[in-house]
Amino acid sequence: MKALVAGSGGREHAIAWALAKSPQVSQVVCVPGNGGTAGEPKCVNVPARDGEDFDGAVCRIARRESCDFAVIGPEDPLARGLADRLRGEGIPVAGPGKDAARLESSKDFAKSFMARHGVASARSRTFLSASEARSYVETLAPPVVIKADGLAAGKGVVVAPDKETALGALTRFMEEGALGDAGRKILVEDFLSGPEYSVLAAVSVSRQKNTASILPFLPARDHKRLLTGNRGPNTGGMGAVCPVPDVTEAALEEFHRAILQPTLGGLVAEGIDYEGFIFFGVILTGGGSKLLEYNARLGDPETQAVLPLMESDFASLCLALIGGGLGDFKLSWKKGAVCAPVAVSGGYPGAYKTGFPIDLGDVPGGAKIFVSGARQQDGGLVTAGGRVLAASAWGREPEEARELAYRTLRGVRFKDLYFRTDIGTAPRV
Repeated sequence: MKALVAGSGGREHAIAWALAKSPQVSQVVCVPGNGGTAGEPKCVNVPARDGEDFDGAVCRIARRESCDFAVIGPEDPLARGLADRLRGEGIPVAGPGKDAARLESSKDFAKSFMARHGVASARSRTFLSASEARSYVETLAPPVVIKADGLAAGKGVVVAPDKETALGALTRFMEEGALGDAGRKILVEDFLSGPEYSVLAAVSVSRQKNTASILPFLPARDHKRLLTGNRGPNTGGMGAVCPVPDVTEAALEEFHRAILQPTLGGLVAEGIDYEGFIFFGVILTGGGSKLLEYNARLGDPETQAVLPLMESDFASLCLALIGGGLGDFKLSWKKGAVCAPVAVSGGYPGAYKTGFPIDLGDVPGGAKIFVSGARQQDGGLVTAGGRVLAASAWGREPEEARELAYRTLRGVRFKDLYFRTDIGTAPRV
């Protein structure tokens, strides 16, 4: 059968790679894909036509190529309703519809959902008025968290250590329009302290099929700060590890009880159909595990660390969640650990240059390079984004995985390359 993967990042490369490993899959059609998927066995990149919108291109190509199912990687097309369009054209898809994707596309909706269904999370208030938000912030002892309601490409959350920073964020988001419509409504949230981790999961909630299942994956941890030692500005992710040694069985049991099960119950109670993947961003506080956020898709770069540990057939998992059989699906995992540090272009997350040739070096056994911001040119790869690639490596122990990942990454060459040197050594806090 043919599978379609919508998106062009490192997450989509990992999804395409995992699908292509399945004996059930004859071809993976990547729209538009990237320089990594272009060279992946059984994968083919298909770009949109000039001037064609992305969602329309995905639907047209899925029909033309007679794809049997699709997987949507990024959040923006999910928020626009691409999954609904595909299903309307008879194409099964692993990806929630627009209504369910509000768990990510609207932080206000997500926080209200958490409150309605008893999902453990931080106290939060929502504001449409900048003056009312300021008055509320003045009553709080910092630090405080300011969140834009809508999608903001990772720029919509400010952890403010003092009132001046918090008030400045309110001004930029609500009055200066720095984030466009995403920042016209904001949330002021209590600051929570502790190590963070992520749980990705497959979801099958359908009134028509009478299904209600969430199947969690192994816990992972990403590292958002640019610089070694968890310093510097936030990024889209500088690397990930899976599993997470300091997330105990007791912590995971609490996550299931206080976060995962209430989420499933809430989807069922509100009649929200959800067939796709979900991301739980969790923090381990002194008062227990709390949910920081939902994402309505697989995480990036967590996917590049999690999928290499999945022993189960990923295509079969996608078909199970689409077809209503997720409740009977048995996930199996390889023993060991994966570390996946990310190489970025110099200047990222600010201004950076692209078009530099990439030499991947000799990739050792047990390692895999997942490409994100790179394209093929003249028979080779050149940089095409801020986050360029991740070196994902397996080891019997976390330290073995880390050593192999960094040995692989140090073999990569391109102009102005930068990477953190401590992915997998300490909790992200």
